[in-house]
Parts: sequence; structure tokens; C-alpha cells
Amino acid sequence: MKKTLIYGYQPELAMSGADAPLPPIETWPNQHRGYEIRIEHPEFTSVCPKTKLPDFGTLRLAYEPARLCVELKSFKYYLLGYRNMGIFYENAVNRILKDVVNAVKPVWAELEGEFTTRGGMHSAIVARYGRRCIPHRH
Repeated sequence: MKKTLIYGYQPELAMSGADAPLPPIETWPNQHRGYEIRIEHPEFTSVCPKTKLPDFGTLRLAYEPARLCVELKSFKYYLLGYRNMGIFYENAVNRILKDVVNAVKPVWAELEGEFTTRGGMHSAIVARYGRRCIPHRH
């Protein structure tokens, strides 16, 4: 029997990486209020579930901590868990934000993934949680 290769979009790929196990994001107690933390990871890698080619990008996390802060070393190992994972950009950014929110329960959080140009196209994905308060200046 002849095996047929499918090159078009396959709906089951949409869930690729959605529940793959990853290292935990550890936290530490916040001691201040009303400030913003920004973390940039310029070496994010994952794998396109359709083409199996590597994806590269920069992640920029910004959040206002409530009671907990992201512990950076554990966050680095968490992100390294995506290195060989088949997951679309959009799913990676939304899953990472969801996992950060579940770990630290911030006042608000925003995660931007800016991915390396491929095939002449550049993608930037932004996911948000909560509402950022911008103080009024007098």
C-alpha cells in the first residue's frame, strides 16, 4: 500500500505541546508593591510541529508582582524545556504566560514573543493577563 504524505495544515498540530511536561517555575516572596519586573530571554528555541524545523525568538516578560516573583534560574530551565518541543509560536507564548500566571499570580503580566524571520515573514505574538495600571503623572 502506498503511503501518502500530507503537506497541508493538520488540525491535531494545533494542540502540539499543550500539555507536554516542563520543569516547574519556582518563586520567591515579593517584599514590595507597585513596581514592574521585566525579563528578556533572547535565545528561546522550539520546534515547528508541522515542518520539524527549529524556531528561534526573543521572549520579553513584564509583570507586576503581587505576593510572589519568578525565580530566574528555574524560569531559564523551564524555557529550555521548549528546545525540542513541537509547538506553534502562538501556543508557546500563551502557554508560557499561563504557566507564569499560575506560578506567581501577578497583578498583571504581558509576554511578547518576537520570532526570527522565516520565509520573508516576521511574527510577534503578545499575550496579556490582567490590566496594567499606568500611574498618572502630575
